Amino acid sequence: MSQDRDPQNPEWTEADFARAKPAAQLPRAVLRAFPKTRGPQKAPKKVPVSIRLSAEVVEHFKSEGAGWQSRIDEALTKMVRERRA
Repeated sequence: MSQDRDPQNPEWTEADFARAKPAAQLPRAVLRAFPKTRGPQKAPKKVPVSIRLSAEVVEHFKSEGAGWQSRIDEALTKMVRERRA
């Protein structure tokens, strides 16, 4: 066995995946052992896109920490609303 493999946590086989059940079907006692997951979005859903931005723009927003993609969205939303007015 390779040194980087954990015998306590082996890689799943096709049979393991076939036996797997969605989390909603787990017993309540098991579900209580895990933290709550994110619920449905309260705001309108965003559309996933792929966009190429200049390094300067990405560096600027990333330099302000986590949430940089949301800040780009906020800046673009503000610009769109100003142009509509």
